[in-house]
Amino acid sequence: MGIDWKSKVVLITGGTGSFGQQFVQTMLKTRLPKKLIVFSRDEMKQYEMKQKLHDPERRVRFFIGDVRDADRLHRAFENVDIIVHAAALKIVPTAEYNPFEAVKTNIIGAENVINVAIDNGVEKVLALSTDKAANPVNLYGATKLCAEKMFVAGNNYSPLGTKFSVVRYGNVFGSRGSVVPFFKECRVKGEVPITDERMTRFWITLPQGVDFVIQSLEEMVGGEIFIPKLPSIRITDLAKAVCPGCRQKVVGIRPGEKLHEVLIASDDGPFTYEFKDRYITYPKVISQTRKDLPKPLGPDFEGYRSDGQEWQLSVPELETMINEEETKNEENSIWAAMDRSV
Repeated sequence: MGIDWKSKVVLITGGTGSFGQQFVQTMLKTRLPKKLIVFSRDEMKQYEMKQKLHDPERRVRFFIGDVRDADRLHRAFENVDIIVHAAALKIVPTAEYNPFEAVKTNIIGAENVINVAIDNGVEKVLALSTDKAANPVNLYGATKLCAEKMFVAGNNYSPLGTKFSVVRYGNVFGSRGSVVPFFKECRVKGEVPITDERMTRFWITLPQGVDFVIQSLEEMVGGEIFIPKLPSIRITDLAKAVCPGCRQKVVGIRPGEKLHEVLIASDDGPFTYEFKDRYITYPKVISQTRKDLPKPLGPDFEGYRSDGQEWQLSVPELETMINEEETKNEENSIWAAMDRSV
């Protein structure tokens, strides 16, 4: 189901976030779309992103707007072929204490994206979700579960043929709001807070997440939830890698926080299929009619959880990832400064 990217206009909501910036860089290097529109609500982030972006062919455009504003989306989505919906309020404690704002962005915003994409005849829309949407215990996860259901159902309301699918993955290493920058700040104090020594998380890097999204865009036919196979980490190991020699202080789980994350709930087993590097959950109607699918995980599937996995990153592996990320950030800062001086 490949895409002729050079003929396509691509738009990403929340495009100035960590994922959005990596997505734009990757698309400019590997796919070269006809036009790439960054849609977000923060003018300063757009300005800063534009300053450091290497775009000699001027493929990238910046569009100020909020997914809560359907009228603005109508203007932004004109003549757009492909949309990646990455805009969200995603910090768990923030959503817990600002529930109305999380609902407006993550649910009402998702509804707006779906309706406006259909009205404008957009070809494909892929929404980013999270492991917290599987058996959610916090508001952020609940809003993303609602959004997942809405995007899958959007295929039923699309007379012009707009296709909707979802990508669901775990914690993104190096993204804004992740625990790594916070742990780095703790180095100075010599003490790092740990919510629970048993805690585990799924782990994916920004480039891996972007590559998985692009591959899913190229493969989607509408209705799928794409889930990558990921390693897990122990939070205590991450603290050792980021803050070697620091004392770990157990402070207790925060409101809305899980001990372990789930990427696929056990109840989704009958409609989920395993492939080489991913799982795909299909709507019931598709899973019952497709004859080319392998055997589903089935009703005895116990769920895809971050605890008990054989594929677990060690402290040395995490240290290597952290060092590579810091080196890359330093190089990006140097190149950005050089670009601004030219």
